[in-house]
Amino acid sequence: MSQVDVDQFHGIEIGEFPARIAEVSMWMADHLANNAFDAVFGMTPPRIPLKQSANIRHGDALEVDWAEVLPAERCSYVMGNPPFIGAKFQTEAQRAQVRSIAGLPGSGGTLDYVCAWFLKAVAYLGRSQARIGFVATNSICQGEQVAQLWPPVFRAGWEIAFAHRSFVWDSEARGKAHVHVVVVGLAHAEAQPAEKRLFSYPDAKKPAEETRHGALTAYLFEARIASARHLVVTNASAPLGNAKRLDIGSQIIDDGIMTFLPGAKRDFIAAEPQSRPYFRPLIGADEYINGTERWVLTLRDAPATLINASSLIKERLAAIRAFRLKSARKSTLASAEYPSRFALENIPDEPFLVLPRVSSERRDYVPFGWQLPPAIPTDAVIIMLGAAPYDFGVLTSRMHMAWLSHIGGRLKSDFRYSIGLVYNTFPWPTPTDAQRTKVAALADAVLAARACHPTASLAILYDPLTMPADLRAAHTALDRAVDRLYRPEPFASDRDRVEHLFTRYAALVDPLLAAGPGANARTARRTKAAGASALARRA
Repeated sequence: MSQVDVDQFHGIEIGEFPARIAEVSMWMADHLANNAFDAVFGMTPPRIPLKQSANIRHGDALEVDWAEVLPAERCSYVMGNPPFIGAKFQTEAQRAQVRSIAGLPGSGGTLDYVCAWFLKAVAYLGRSQARIGFVATNSICQGEQVAQLWPPVFRAGWEIAFAHRSFVWDSEARGKAHVHVVVVGLAHAEAQPAEKRLFSYPDAKKPAEETRHGALTAYLFEARIASARHLVVTNASAPLGNAKRLDIGSQIIDDGIMTFLPGAKRDFIAAEPQSRPYFRPLIGADEYINGTERWVLTLRDAPATLINASSLIKERLAAIRAFRLKSARKSTLASAEYPSRFALENIPDEPFLVLPRVSSERRDYVPFGWQLPPAIPTDAVIIMLGAAPYDFGVLTSRMHMAWLSHIGGRLKSDFRYSIGLVYNTFPWPTPTDAQRTKVAALADAVLAARACHPTASLAILYDPLTMPADLRAAHTALDRAVDRLYRPEPFASDRDRVEHLFTRYAALVDPLLAAGPGANARTARRTKAAGASALARRA
């Protein structure tokens, strides 16, 4: 009656001792399964003496030929928990492995190490009816990695058959490691289930909520247009529609030589009083969100006589020049010739909207807002010049937050805002004049609610535990108004919002996707016919 035995399991383990431990662990698992079998059927399959054993190969799974361990035609499932190593933390050998398996040129992109297992599994199984299931970092389903990993998987004919969306996986080891993971299961298109199971964790303390769908995207939400299930969001050089452009703040690149905390600034001015007019406040993500204070000595408009007369300033300029000359970047090396200037200067002379590039995942809203000159934004923030209250209202809404949290990348688990991937790809609504005016008024109400708490930093105001009731109410009213710019019916959740936005994005970047597969087929036929006519004319 028992159709499963331990010798049906095959594995590859890079460590020799862990490989042997794995063999013993499989016997223990077999014993537990036999006990469960006995509890149900009243009999225990004979296992003693231990004749069967799991086949655990000692070797590097990315170097070993999997077909030598088990021929693909005999494989039913490929599963595991591959190593989680980000692109920046891989060794040269590991990056070379990923680059080779993914077929990526140059440095090999920004793929996590775990991505190589997905690609190797797909290549190993070909058009098999076997299934693939891996635990992976949630970064493979968000940010720039999506466009690198998933298109080759889809081109090979594999579909997402089931998935567990991002959740915190607690290790049982000492000093628990809280890792944000996903579980993704794949099946070949020829053997895929009609319904794709999706497990979501809106409340980390409660069991997963299961939903079933006809098609899932690489972002682990439903593809409401089945023809768009393979669509991935890629970096764009300009925003969709007529949205205003964003820009990065100034890159100082001075090793902190010209930036000062308040005490250090006072000491420098005491030693060099003529430097006082050239100190300006710096606004990075930390200064903006937490209300901390930092200053920069800006010398681009300072007279040469002042610089030449100050040994303190000349010493610092010499140190900046030496620091930049150590860089491998051509732009930084070029800026070494102008040590009194920032490496990249973006100094607004008008009010500017600030968008922090990194913000805590705990916040329901990334706190955006205005700053005034003489403040200088650093490259830790993104800025918009000429921003109107309507722009602020849409950007600070749940609609935009849903796009950021599902499409944007993460730094550890924090939200990572980017111009090319998040802002430039965001599908803006098309409001009437009356709707635009209402959203602008409600956006002003959010700023007014903030102003009622002048001693609180944005970190305090947007902490979900300490967010004032009047500020949350103002955001809720704004969210409802922005939601109605997209459709009259209310949205049930952020996932509902991003699925709607994804459909709009598909229509904007490729209208044929929104028209469905029939339109693609008709266009292909027209293109083929036009090509044949052109060949006939040339002949």
